[in-house]
Amino acid sequence: MKSFLNICFLILGMIIFSLGSAIAGEIRFAQVTDVHYSLNNEFKQKVLTETVKSLNSDPNLTFVVFTGDNIDTAKESVLYEFLKIIQRLNKPYYLVIGDHDVFKSNGLSKERYVEIINEHKLFRNIKGPNYTFKKDGFVFIVVDGAKEVIPGTVGYYKKETLDWLEVQLKKYSKYPVVICQHFPIVAPKEVKSHSTYQAEKYIELIDKHENVIAVLAGHYHANGEKMLNGVYHITSPSLIVDPPSYKVITIVTTKGFSPMIYTELKRVEIK
Repeated sequence: MKSFLNICFLILGMIIFSLGSAIAGEIRFAQVTDVHYSLNNEFKQKVLTETVKSLNSDPNLTFVVFTGDNIDTAKESVLYEFLKIIQRLNKPYYLVIGDHDVFKSNGLSKERYVEIINEHKLFRNIKGPNYTFKKDGFVFIVVDGAKEVIPGTVGYYKKETLDWLEVQLKKYSKYPVVICQHFPIVAPKEVKSHSTYQAEKYIELIDKHENVIAVLAGHYHANGEKMLNGVYHITSPSLIVDPPSYKVITIVTTKGFSPMIYTELKRVEIK
């Protein structure tokens, strides 16, 4: 009987070991979107401050990505104040540009936006609004679809941007890839004023690459998650809606299986 139990435990141990070794990667991070930070707005300042505290209280978060409309008015002074608060984060964080973030006529072009980011050394210096970063065996690609000359609510991913994206997808073909952007290409609901120009071309591009597992976006101030051709399209609500919340995303990739993606909205308690 004792030898039989030993064999059972041995088999169980082998199963657990094989399952553990089959896991290719796991990561847990937070998405915060559409903060719309404003100067002299006590509510928005309080929401962002409490959000930073909430994020800091979770030691298992690898990083935080802010997916656009980080500020409400495209002015340097507003961006500096926004950065002043999020610099209190105790983990890496990355920024995506949204339609409210840049306006060349206001003196906050994409070039200047990136310069200010690099001044604050939020992460490694970047050359432009499109960039990549690696975390725990995953590649994250930030893709810019905002307009800086005449900003608007319609997303526009330029051909040169999509060409750049395709180069990155080929370069990181052996990695699971998550794309982070402001404007979704699979909308959580139909709002013509918030559509993305020629989204179908963008979808065709990522459909050619099996390494894309998810696309994160904001813009609609709504929560929506849809699977399209094996890619999980995640849209998260604005931080300043009632109740204020951000999204925690966990991704597990296992050899021979489709990636498992878990999401959870985390409510921010305002004191």
